[in-house]
Amino acid sequence: MSFRLSHLFTLRASPGQIRSQRQTEAELSREIAFRRAMENSMPTGMRVIDLEGRISYVNPAFCRLVGMTQDELLGQTPPYSYWPPEQVEQHRLNIKRLLQGEIKSLNTQIPVMHRDGTRLICRMYTSPLEDAQGRQVGWMTSVTDITEPSRIRLELAQAQERFITVLQSLDAAVSVAAPAPDDELLFANEAYRKWFGNSLQVGHRPMADASRAPWTDAREVYHEQIARWFDVRVRSIQWVDGRVVQLLVATDITQKRIADENQRLQYERLQQTSRLINMGEMASSLAHELNQPLTAINNYLMGAVARIRAAEQRNEVIAAEDLIDMMTKTARQAERAGTVIKRIRGFVKRSDPIRKFIDPAALVAEAVGLTEIDGRSLGITILQELDPELPSIYVDPILIEQVLVNLIKNGLESMREARLKTLRVRIRITEGQILFSVIDRGHGVPKAMRDRLFDSFYTTKTEGMGMGLNICRSIIESHQGRLWFEDNADGGSTFKFSLPLEPGEPFQAQNDNGDAV
Repeated sequence: MSFRLSHLFTLRASPGQIRSQRQTEAELSREIAFRRAMENSMPTGMRVIDLEGRISYVNPAFCRLVGMTQDELLGQTPPYSYWPPEQVEQHRLNIKRLLQGEIKSLNTQIPVMHRDGTRLICRMYTSPLEDAQGRQVGWMTSVTDITEPSRIRLELAQAQERFITVLQSLDAAVSVAAPAPDDELLFANEAYRKWFGNSLQVGHRPMADASRAPWTDAREVYHEQIARWFDVRVRSIQWVDGRVVQLLVATDITQKRIADENQRLQYERLQQTSRLINMGEMASSLAHELNQPLTAINNYLMGAVARIRAAEQRNEVIAAEDLIDMMTKTARQAERAGTVIKRIRGFVKRSDPIRKFIDPAALVAEAVGLTEIDGRSLGITILQELDPELPSIYVDPILIEQVLVNLIKNGLESMREARLKTLRVRIRITEGQILFSVIDRGHGVPKAMRDRLFDSFYTTKTEGMGMGLNICRSIIESHQGRLWFEDNADGGSTFKFSLPLEPGEPFQAQNDNGDAV
């Protein structure tokens, strides 16, 4: 009947009405096709449920999300097949509240199960669906897969948590602050708060102001308020809000400073011990050296007394020139004895290292003067071979003299049985350095000793302590120089040390363990 009435209407309609109706139908078809194409191309899943919770519409994106077809989804009622079993109760509660009108809309992040069992994290926004008359006929839900962004956010949060945990566990104080004059401490770890509380003015600001060096250079800063030493590094970084701020890392080095000071004092005591040991070894030779001028003084004086008495007995007058000559010779011998004593006293006397400009030839002369007695007792001649017009060097003369004395005495000791009895002390200028060489013709350095020659407490002498060469190396390194030895082609060894011609900043030498001395 409906077909016949429509057909009858079509027969009675005018051609204009027919064209208008067909045009309207075509526009409606195009609009429906456009809307369907738009819904099908949307990456966001769309789902419609009626007032009973039955699925009445899903778009292709929703089907892809859950891995099911439209035919499989349409008509489903709760619990839906894409609800994970472990989340059914939570989903059921949410949709129950919607269907019973307890909530008008729902915006939540919930897990959704794909057909293959994969769990997806989705953002679901559900709102009422109304018809043209404004009556609610169901609910429209948009579903967005946020699994990957959620994973990334979770990883970032975990990475940040790990990073913060590491920062909080550091023994070093770490702080971030806006540069002066801003009064804002942006971050402080546990170590910082332990020492400085949450104060910017007590901790970060004074240490940052005291350390103006580049990031690669550490600056040791003493904090008077808490009486501790810190190794401080400061650099500018870009904060999370784009501002340029100061990052400060302050490591407590108080115990290290105390240990370094104790080690320095121990090193100084070892230097003194080494000098005393050398003095003990030279005692007999020095006694002989002093005995000569003292004996001469005694002879001259006894001779003068004898001449005076003889003259008195004969009632003669002694010529003044005779007594003046004898007294002059006596004075020379006394001066000679005093020079020997002065050398020894200056060598043994302990004083803080004092650097000054000194003629290297004078250093060699003093060292040779202290050791030539040993050389004569062994029949060994000590020769000095010095470049002409040597420049002054900036050193502690007592310490460098101690090195020369040790090296010369070692060379003399090695030449006890040598056939050639000449030891050379040479100074040359080379490549901005002054090079000292002690060249002996002894037995050389045995291979078994080479690797341990400069070790502390290593010696081949039964009466030695093994501190000589170790202390010599430390002294030279503290003057920014280097000490080493070489084999001579014609026998024996050459011990060399170099010193810079231009004075520079002194640095701490190191012992065999790499520790400062």
